[in-house]
Order: sequence, then C-alpha cells, then structure tokens
Amino acid sequence: MTHTLTKRRSRQASVAPITASFEFFPPKNEKMAESLWTTVERLAPLAPSFVSVTYGAGGSTRERTHKTVERILNETDVLPAAHLTCVGASKAEVDAIIQDYWDMGVRHLVGLRGDPLEGIGAIYRPHPEGYAYASDLVAGIKAIGDFDVSVSGYPERHPESAGWDVEIDNLKRKVDAGADRIITQYFFDNDLFETYLERIAKAGISIPVIPGIVPIHNFEQTMVFSAKCGTSIPDWLARRFAGLQNDPDTRKLVGAAVACEQVMDLVDRGISDFHFYTMNRADLTYAICHMLGMGNHAPEQQAA
Repeated sequence: MTHTLTKRRSRQASVAPITASFEFFPPKNEKMAESLWTTVERLAPLAPSFVSVTYGAGGSTRERTHKTVERILNETDVLPAAHLTCVGASKAEVDAIIQDYWDMGVRHLVGLRGDPLEGIGAIYRPHPEGYAYASDLVAGIKAIGDFDVSVSGYPERHPESAGWDVEIDNLKRKVDAGADRIITQYFFDNDLFETYLERIAKAGISIPVIPGIVPIHNFEQTMVFSAKCGTSIPDWLARRFAGLQNDPDTRKLVGAAVACEQVMDLVDRGISDFHFYTMNRADLTYAICHMLGMGNHAPEQQAA
C-alpha cells in the first residue's frame, strides 16, 4: 500500500493543477430552479473553468437555457457556456441565438448536433433550413463571433456511428471547423478513454480532450440512460450498487467512492481537467472535487 501511495503522489506531482467544469440542465419549474441555484452556489467556490447549461430543441427549453445562462453570467463570477444544437431550428434562428449570446457577454458555446425531436434512438433528420451537423454549427458559430467552442466526443462511439473510422472522421470535421476542445460522453472504463485518446492523436487531433464524469446518484436510472447513449456498465460497477435500491445513504457513499476512484486513476494517467455531469446536484461533485484538492475552504483555526 505504501508503494502504491508513493507512486501516486510522485505521478500527481508531475501533472498540472486539477481543474474542473460542471454541467447543469435548465429547471422546469420554480422548485427545480431553487434547487439548481443552491447547486450553483455550492459549487461556485471551487472556481470551475466554466459551467455549461444544456439545451433542447423547442422554444420553452431554449428560453430556460437562455435565462439560466444569463443569471449565472450576471449573478456569479463563474463563466457560463451555453449548449446549442442543430435540431428544430433554421440557420437564421440559430444565428440569432448565437448573436444574442454574444451581445449578452457569453463567450463560450457548446456546439452539438443534438438528439432527434422524437428522442434518442429515433432517426435524425436535419432541419431543411438549418445547420445539418455539429461541424456545420461550429463553423457558423465561429463566423459570427470569436467564441470558445466545445464539442462532444464519444470514447465508446456515438450510438449511431457505423465504425471508428466514421467516428473519428466526424470528430475531425468538428475540429477542422474550429472547435477548441472536446468534452466526452461519460464512461466508467478508463482504459477505453485512454484508447480513445490514442485514436484521436493518431488522427492528428491535438485540441484538449476533457473526460466526462457522472457521479452516480441513482444506478438504475444511470443504466437506462447509458443503454441509450452507448456507455457500457462494467460488471464490477453493477456489483458495487447491488442491493442498494432502498439504501440511499450507502448508495451516496458508494457513488462518491466510485467516482473518486475513477478520477484519481485518470490523474495517475496524466489527466488534470474534468467535466462533471452534476444532474443539478452538488453533493457528490463537491465531495469529489474536494478530494482532488479543489476545495480548500476549511475554516481557519482561531489562536488559543
């Protein structure tokens, strides 16, 4: 054990300081808005590099994203990144949103193709007058303003991908269009992420790749969503949560431990930047970041 800890400390000493970003989704009602804002206030002192707010097609979802981003921009010191998709809107409509964000003072957008209006698994059909794919959207964003643009990456391939050649070619088109960083879909097998980095490097892609991490609050829900988005669930992970359906306190401890193990292993592999899918909850993400050394907020001891 001593040898392992010594090895970990020596490897950690050689990497850059740990940084993180957080993802939120726009609230659907006042109660959810209150919960989200409590989460933002809890995580803001960790000084994230940015926080992103997800986006869905349709006027109401779009408006909620806009309002959430605007509040974060105006009421905190945190830099917001607004998600933007190609789905359900013409180029003119999307361009107007991009310009609105620029005028508001937002300088970071997350450019995504987006899921079909019918949901994950349905056939994607581009809007006849819209941006067809994420690479087109990235180019459109860059044409309007000097935004910092993040795009998505898939360590286990996008569910619709026909193969790795197609997957990497699609990613390269987004990079060639002007993407500044890649944020990955969440994963639980770090070897898959490392192989993904090797594939990217071989293709000549050199922009930063930030691993997406999801702290598990509800394992059953995570399994359902993982099946839709193409993330595999290792057997060892299922065993960790077995029998805890009605034991939320233990489930929370296990969720924090699993995510900490994963992140610490990635740090050992030289990774120093992480993107946490918070599910609009602060507890597990805050604990993990604190373990990473980002939470230096212990109260000062008073002199005797």
